[in-house]
Amino acid sequence: MTATLEQAIKLGLREEEFEKIKHVLGRTPNFTETAMYSVMWSEHCSYKNSIKWLKTLPRDGAKLLVKAGEENAGLVDIGDGLGCVFKIESHNHPSAIEPFQGAATGVGGIHRDIFTMGARPVASLNSLRFGKVDNPKTRWLIKGVVKGIGHYGNCFGVPTVAGEVYYESCYQTNPLVNAMSVGVVTVGQTVSATSHGAGNPVFIVGASTGKDGIGGASFASADISENSAESLPSVQVGDPFEEKKLLEACLEMILTGALIGMQDMGAAGITCSTSEMSAKGEHGMIIHLDKVPTRQSNMKPWEMLLSESQERMLIVVKKGREGEVQKIFDKWDIHCVQIGEVTKDTNLKYYMNNELVADVPAESLVLGGGAPVYEREYTTPAYFAEIAKFNPDSIKEPADLKEVAFQLVQLPNIASKRWIYEQYDSMVMTGNTQTNEPSDATVVRIHGSQKGLAMTTDCNSRYVFADPYKGAMIAVSEASRNIVCSGGLPVAITNCLNFGNPYNPEVYYQFVQAIKGMGEACLKFDTPVTGGNVSFYNQSEDGPVYPTPTIGMVGVLDNLSQKMPLSFRHPGDSIYVIGKNRNDINCSEYLHHLCGVTYSPAPHFELEEEYEVQQTVARVVGEKLVKSAHDISEGGLFACLLECAMTYGYGFSIHTEKGLRKDAMLFGEGQSRVVVSVNPDLHALFEAELKGTPFIKIGHVNANKEICVDDESWGFVNDWREAYDTALEKLLV
Repeated sequence: MTATLEQAIKLGLREEEFEKIKHVLGRTPNFTETAMYSVMWSEHCSYKNSIKWLKTLPRDGAKLLVKAGEENAGLVDIGDGLGCVFKIESHNHPSAIEPFQGAATGVGGIHRDIFTMGARPVASLNSLRFGKVDNPKTRWLIKGVVKGIGHYGNCFGVPTVAGEVYYESCYQTNPLVNAMSVGVVTVGQTVSATSHGAGNPVFIVGASTGKDGIGGASFASADISENSAESLPSVQVGDPFEEKKLLEACLEMILTGALIGMQDMGAAGITCSTSEMSAKGEHGMIIHLDKVPTRQSNMKPWEMLLSESQERMLIVVKKGREGEVQKIFDKWDIHCVQIGEVTKDTNLKYYMNNELVADVPAESLVLGGGAPVYEREYTTPAYFAEIAKFNPDSIKEPADLKEVAFQLVQLPNIASKRWIYEQYDSMVMTGNTQTNEPSDATVVRIHGSQKGLAMTTDCNSRYVFADPYKGAMIAVSEASRNIVCSGGLPVAITNCLNFGNPYNPEVYYQFVQAIKGMGEACLKFDTPVTGGNVSFYNQSEDGPVYPTPTIGMVGVLDNLSQKMPLSFRHPGDSIYVIGKNRNDINCSEYLHHLCGVTYSPAPHFELEEEYEVQQTVARVVGEKLVKSAHDISEGGLFACLLECAMTYGYGFSIHTEKGLRKDAMLFGEGQSRVVVSVNPDLHALFEAELKGTPFIKIGHVNANKEICVDDESWGFVNDWREAYDTALEKLLV
């Protein structure tokens, strides 16, 4: 029975898209075929409103082994015959409805993207955004998301090593849950998501297929509303123990050489994996849906094709070697069922009990093939006028700076996230060096090598809201700065681009400008984009979330001895700021949350200045002329110093810079600044190496745990640490 326009629109297709499908097929599609196009042409799968701009990002680099979009994740050369596979993706909408499973399956899905390429995941990171902590629903979401991330990661056996969490009103209804996975593979042992060779068998391996997650890609391409709970069946259900078995079986199978290609079943399930593998290999497939293992009886063909049940892979095997593959999956007690074969023609033919239920050209379904591409209009946001009105002189300097600082370090965006990260297993696999000696970026040991991988996720979305172009540059720059401060060389990024509705011209302006800023910064730091995820429609009846282009960056330490900690370790060491302090309180936590200013410009940032500072920091860190390095970010200089002091409990004495507002000096978030500690014997060598980069010596590390600012005692580190460590859990527990 042919589908109607009304059915197509209910499935999320536009009228002109339905007409295009009819043109491609030369006939009116049936309901099953229309449902397939609806998920594959959804924003989540096709990137139809973003691909034009994504293609402008720098995607070439000396260390890239695959270009962006070529495979499930990015792959970079890290030397010694090893490659690093990494990617970040969102699971925002499912987490808004069912936070535990939404977050858990986000973690499971991103790990599959890594091991489907033949790499073993070694680390997990995340970037989370929630509404105000004092809201009961927010607390429910936080607890569910954190529990979901911890449950899946802890059971799967990959450490959660880093992340970031922000709390802003705009995320009240629509939280953001971005998950990143990093893996290591031997170069030459990677697997492609392709199929070729007519007659080669096609297998589905892993968990059974159920009705969970049906239409999840379409669900992720719509705004969140009060009625979104009705879409609960679109949220997948995860099983980390099944995925652990699937991981081991897949990695063992790869070594046999019997594999042609492999693709995980994420968004759009069987539809996505069969179409993308076939389109890439320029072949077709015959698929028998009645052979697919199911956990619910009487599933309809379109339900099986659209199901996003977790822990499943589609594999194409060399004909005649089926037995080798079957034996491995039998050993791991995992389904391994042949459901079809590769064909010479380029169409996908799906059968149910020998009845042809769908027949479509593979290329017509996929991004880069027949999926639609749109260019949306954009206009400058009206709220920019409010930002332009801000005058810092309207903010009176506080009389009691100590009290302001004490309030600042207890703000949810600044305070310790201990309550969250203690629920994650960060030590499994024994590669995480962060727990013993924290650094700006997490450094993970590569077993069997002297090398380390530095990794981080970064984005201050309030900066991007204030200035999308500059804010996105800052996100890339801070990620790079964190890796440089940790002793690593930044290599490449993955991104998770979280924005509101792309049909809103002001939202699309944010997106376009953020892409431009991101691209410029990536070119400057030679960190090409390996891939990632676009998540539009992050908004509710109250409006869109802040534009949040989250950056996941990976860097390399050729030897773990290069790692630079962030902590003060030696009393008597001098404290310097590399970079220039300014009268800048724009967009700071201090201004926004303590002074109540919603609209202000982004903090000071100049790309050339940032690059110079990072080059300088890389030299003094590489030559071991400093004992610690920590970049100044949220909370400003004082928050940075406190974080440096708390690990070993040493205090510090500093003097603010003459000619600057003290609140700007202590709490401003002007960029391109790094705090370092230097042994007094190395002052001359250190200052000579700065080579014209602005710097100032502001004080020294105290042995007696006391904090002094401009000769005034601000108490002792332990008291500040107690407030910093417990502020968030007091709000949540």
